[in-house]
Amino acid sequence: MSALAAPHADDDERWMQAALNLGERSLSLAAPNPSVGAILVKDGAVVGRGVTAPGGRPHAEPIALADAREAARGATLYVTLEPCSHTGVSSPCADAVIEAGVARVVAAIEDPNPEVAGQGIARLRAAGIAVTVGPGADQARRDHLGHIRRVTEGRPCVTLKLAETADGFASGGPHDQRLKITGPIANARVQMMRATHEAIMVGVETALADDPALTVRVPGLDRKPWPVVLDTNLRLPLRSRLATGARNVPTLVVVGEGASRDAEARLALCGVAVERVALDAAGRVDLGAALRALSARGVTRVFSEGGPRVAARLIDLGLADEVVIFTAERPLGRPGLPALSQAARASLADSSRYRLVETATYGPDTMRVWERRG
Repeated sequence: MSALAAPHADDDERWMQAALNLGERSLSLAAPNPSVGAILVKDGAVVGRGVTAPGGRPHAEPIALADAREAARGATLYVTLEPCSHTGVSSPCADAVIEAGVARVVAAIEDPNPEVAGQGIARLRAAGIAVTVGPGADQARRDHLGHIRRVTEGRPCVTLKLAETADGFASGGPHDQRLKITGPIANARVQMMRATHEAIMVGVETALADDPALTVRVPGLDRKPWPVVLDTNLRLPLRSRLATGARNVPTLVVVGEGASRDAEARLALCGVAVERVALDAAGRVDLGAALRALSARGVTRVFSEGGPRVAARLIDLGLADEVVIFTAERPLGRPGLPALSQAARASLADSSRYRLVETATYGPDTMRVWERRG
């Protein structure tokens, strides 16, 4: 089928899925811009492909057009997000598509950025290009949720991950806190999830109890998400792995306005950055303010492994966009720290707030994924 023939819905879905798969490769790399995938198809064959470059420039469309060269004329462009229409660091992608002679554009979703918001599609149609919007929309919204939250709410999207024993505990008692709950297959899945986010966030209690490194440990995959610690009173030890490793992977500690300036100066010598934000009514770092501060630094996707307290607050405040819980096969069998509060579990069970979208097994462990509605 040529690009000018009547489009077939199944073909649109198939090619859009290929564009979505391409865009997913740059998740965590394209920030602060969305990781867009673009494929040019002509006479049933791919003639050009592109994905947003690291750092967000160039965009996917001009990369795909450059790859296709003259073959772009008369082709169909499949793109996971509406081509931009405004002039920023570079000229509008919609103009580049028009100038290349593309005959048809299939976009998964419109861009909610107020600077675009349908204007790119309108510009393409005004130039005589046929435009279809909608194939792959559900997956595109998930993939671009960080961008969507950033331009509409001023915050990154948040994936909340927890691991629990079969009887619902995240750790043992005060002298038995750290548990190896999940097995190597589930742990490998978590590493890949870390790799698709620009920041990994924990609370200071988790940092103190576990002394985590918060790195991506996948052979051959060079991803370095930003470790973030929510630490109201700046208690992160100088000898912690997050502090000593800050020269290689910068660590950000989000603290209250009254946190010690001396402690900040000592951590700064290790390469640790400190962000001061307002406190909530309970005297803790305000999570909304912390996320807005990360957004201002260009972060679009946050992976929270902050433990039960942070998890419950994120769910309660409606800030956990995706909740991923790994449940082990074996119970703790003794008193411990619940992985989630009863109120947080009730929120996940409330179909007006969350919906269960995936259940999968990784060795003996079960993963369940909930998406927040709205």
